[in-house]
Amino acid sequence: MPDATFKDYVIDQLRVFGGCGARAMFGGFGIYKGGLMFGLIAEDVLYLKVDDANRPDYEARKSKPFVYEGKGKPVSMSYWRIPDDVLEDPDELKTWAMKAYDVALKNRKGGAAQPRRRFHAARRTRR
Repeated sequence: MPDATFKDYVIDQLRVFGGCGARAMFGGFGIYKGGLMFGLIAEDVLYLKVDDANRPDYEARKSKPFVYEGKGKPVSMSYWRIPDDVLEDPDELKTWAMKAYDVALKNRKGGAAQPRRRFHAARRTRR
């Protein structure tokens, strides 16, 4: 189980974004809001979801993507390391987290989350 100290710090810093939580996964933590993962923690580093809309923010800060070893070669994911000074400033972190959450919303599988509709047909008995 990964150490929860850094995870607790991140969740505390994200309190201004509201409703964020973390779940243990693959030796780290997924960062969620409203059931949607928009960040991850690996080896005490926070990474947030990135696409073409917010990648320039990370590139301008010389940030790098999360990379893991998969089948003998490095695999890059769409999560990039948050700059340390951003993590230390809750208001700035909120701005970056909102952009990451928007990316996660745009890219979620299955389109917009809809509550399940239940079909309640009147039961008729045949005689």
